[in-house]
Amino acid sequence: MISLYYNAEPRYMNRMSIVVCHGGSASNPTNSDGPGRACLAGLELIAEQHGALEAAVAATQVLEDDARFNAGTGSNLRFDGVTVQMDASCMTSTGDFAAVAAIERVRNPVAVAKRLLGTPHVLLVADGATAFARRCGFGDYDPTTPAAQERLRQVLAVAGPLGEWSRAALEQAWNYERPLREVLGGDTVGCVAWDGQTFAGALSSGGTTTVLRGRVGDVPLPGCGLYAGPHGAIATTGDGEHIVRSLLAYRAYAELEKGRTPGQVVDWALLQIEPEADVGLIVVNETGFAGGARHGMAWHGQCSEVTA
Repeated sequence: MISLYYNAEPRYMNRMSIVVCHGGSASNPTNSDGPGRACLAGLELIAEQHGALEAAVAATQVLEDDARFNAGTGSNLRFDGVTVQMDASCMTSTGDFAAVAAIERVRNPVAVAKRLLGTPHVLLVADGATAFARRCGFGDYDPTTPAAQERLRQVLAVAGPLGEWSRAALEQAWNYERPLREVLGGDTVGCVAWDGQTFAGALSSGGTTTVLRGRVGDVPLPGCGLYAGPHGAIATTGDGEHIVRSLLAYRAYAELEKGRTPGQVVDWALLQIEPEADVGLIVVNETGFAGGARHGMAWHGQCSEVTA
């Protein structure tokens, strides 16, 4: 469903900056104030003559620090009740890309991914990613929150007798007021931005409870969760394995290249993933932005005039 779409008048296109943020597929739409604050943080940086990359990363950090969303602080615990492994990435329309996967005990994984842009590497994983973060001055941080512990407790209460690998069984037996999709949390938070010259995007994810240690989703894989190019930027969210198999972000970007509007790209993308899976995305190009998700999503987009 597309809950918002903005299309700029032609006379404003070359003078407009845009920041769009989401809190993850199946995140509560009433929490869109979080993405709203993130958008403002990104636009403020662009107004201060910083670029789209800096804006996208800063906006994503705002969402990582908002414990209502499944990234950074508040990331999902795994079944052992201790492990939190996070993924993050950033990309620009000039071709720069960097990501970290299964990183642990850092506050803002997306900031670590941005630091990786200064190295010859594209992707660091697990203890290597955490060691790199420490080397760069990122301190030890436990992202676990009481809300994450309660989400795990609710999942375990049903998963125990049914078998932890059956999502269908969980859905069938779920007897809590809060929907299972919301308890499991959106797979990703993220941002796409346009500063009048360059597109950029950033993603961060706390993953899901019902996975093996070391699992990596769509976020750190180029063209899966995130893609930016001369025609715009795409940030997806949802069931990571389905998004990876579809190469959804890159394929959605190709639709922008063909001339589809952001709203048309959202409509197209939501039809590309298996019906039982969660999926959502945000899209930006020079003319505007759009966003939507199958099962609702907290998200927000905002524009401002680029100052010389």
